[in-house]
Amino acid sequence: MNQLNAPIYEALVKYNENRVVPFDVPGHKHGKGNPVLTQFLGQTCMNVDVNSMKPLDNLCHPVSVIRQAEQLAAEAFGAGHCFFMVNGTTSSVQSMILSVCKEGDKIIMPRNVHRSAINALIISGVIPVYVDPGVNRHLGIPLGMSVKNVEAAIRENPDAKAVFVNNPTYYGICSDLRSITALAHSHGMKVLVDEAHGTHLYFGDNMPVNAMAAGADMAAVSMHKTGGSLTQSSFLLVGKDSGLTEGHVRAVINLTQTTSGSYLLLSSLDISRQYYALQGKDLCAHMLRNADYARNEINRIGGYYAYADELVNGDDIFAFDRTKLSVYTRDIGLAGIEVYDMLRDLYDIQMELGDIGNVLAIMSPGDRWKDIERLVSALAEIKRRYSDASMASIDHEYINPQIKVSPKAAFYGEQEVLPIMESAGRISCEFVMCYPPGIPIIAPGELLTPEILENIDFSKKRGCFMTGTEDMKIEYIRVLK
Repeated sequence: MNQLNAPIYEALVKYNENRVVPFDVPGHKHGKGNPVLTQFLGQTCMNVDVNSMKPLDNLCHPVSVIRQAEQLAAEAFGAGHCFFMVNGTTSSVQSMILSVCKEGDKIIMPRNVHRSAINALIISGVIPVYVDPGVNRHLGIPLGMSVKNVEAAIRENPDAKAVFVNNPTYYGICSDLRSITALAHSHGMKVLVDEAHGTHLYFGDNMPVNAMAAGADMAAVSMHKTGGSLTQSSFLLVGKDSGLTEGHVRAVINLTQTTSGSYLLLSSLDISRQYYALQGKDLCAHMLRNADYARNEINRIGGYYAYADELVNGDDIFAFDRTKLSVYTRDIGLAGIEVYDMLRDLYDIQMELGDIGNVLAIMSPGDRWKDIERLVSALAEIKRRYSDASMASIDHEYINPQIKVSPKAAFYGEQEVLPIMESAGRISCEFVMCYPPGIPIIAPGELLTPEILENIDFSKKRGCFMTGTEDMKIEYIRVLK
């Protein structure tokens, strides 16, 4: 395979040069049917926003350029096969679970999974066996999975079909993926890795181990997050020794993925794979230099804590992804979400997330030194102008929920609606979460406790963007009767 090639991109360029007359969908007909959209997006974009056809292959059953692009991506990522996903990494995560589990099967997973994984359980009827992640009680963040906790879960649930791992987490925390994989495989279980934030792990030097190198069976990789492809585009990787057939996985993907795959998304995956395959080491080195510089400058301000490798303990923080710029803010008396809002509203700086204790900047090859300096200066000014020492002692940390029934049983069970702050002691039928990161504070099937309700109330008052319930104001919640 020649990583210089980009088969989908090359086919689209040829298609554009041929000046094909479209009597198929999409109805904008190369932009002529929607001039306002064409002016906004550009003529080239509209020319290659096309439908499946013989020269361009078909995502549901690829036999030519899409298949060639998948093979190139598999080689670049060290996988047995790579599927191009255009329904986001949500679709990749759900396809992993549906590929190895059926209704009534058990899957071992950390509770701090993205909502997409729990949604897969609702759809499939798979039963979760949650491994409580470690918790850093100062930072208030969930950590990775301890190997000994995974081993205990496997021992207590020898009939589980798979172990699901977040690696790295939103905050850059990595589990001992090699050991967890070896342990699961020794008990006949598949290993599925939500690697949404780990594209760069495949290309950079001195990075935490990636899923394919660790021997995992499947991995969901958000190429759009740090890999430079368009939003909603993703890769689903299958390990060389997974025992999973390409045909079976593709059939599962086709249960939920669109039959009208966007060639804008597909070509962006193809081009981004080519870019990283050829220049990935240099790109990742650039990301690390920027992240380390920003981290050091932020820590020099005082009051903030931009954390990294010093957290590593060889257990539930087995490694740290230094490209993640996570900053603890509570010691200046401001919640992370407050700093997040100030950066956006006062300084026109958009961070990835703000939670109760932290803000997070996602670093990529597109960051510039002057932008980093602007972020550091803004944080320094926020501390000088808005810090509130009286708030620094507020203690809200990650809470491990109590599972009472399966997510599917709760979601489809007999329900009633209660004011959310009067629901203590009841079993939730809905999610409540801050988005991003999309990790539920409460999920279907879990007990609403006073501590969780306090967490929800605090998050709302601090300005977190709350979502998950039918009630848009998050004032009411559906619970089991």
